[in-house]
Amino acid sequence: MRTILTALFLSLTANFAVAAETHHVAIHVDQNDPQVMNLALNNAQNVASYYAGIGDEVIIEVVAYGPGLNMFVAGTSPVEARISAMALENDNLTFAACANTLAKMVEKAGKDVPILSEATMVPSGVVRLIELQENGYAYVRP
Repeated sequence: MRTILTALFLSLTANFAVAAETHHVAIHVDQNDPQVMNLALNNAQNVASYYAGIGDEVIIEVVAYGPGLNMFVAGTSPVEARISAMALENDNLTFAACANTLAKMVEKAGKDVPILSEATMVPSGVVRLIELQENGYAYVRP
């Protein structure tokens, strides 16, 4: 009888155990505005902290294009130090830089425009956002 009760108890408690979930978030930056850039990074930090606090995993990608690509320009980004620190603190946080925008910036400047080492080049920022959403990422625009 004791074995049956123990098995029943374990079966019932297993049904109430919640498996950790993995969440996916795409954060969109298309403005050359330090407040918007910091808000995007605040969103990433808050989302990561929230899900860590409840035992879930979250994968976050910040995608910048157009004027927002200035967020990833080495030496002039108003959030450069913060991006470096956050990238070291969170393995599930990535940054995507639009190659289309960079090509236009290089053409306009007439010289190379260095991008932060934390940012990965993608062919198109807009297309990257579409791909992420098609793959189930929640979309956030600060």
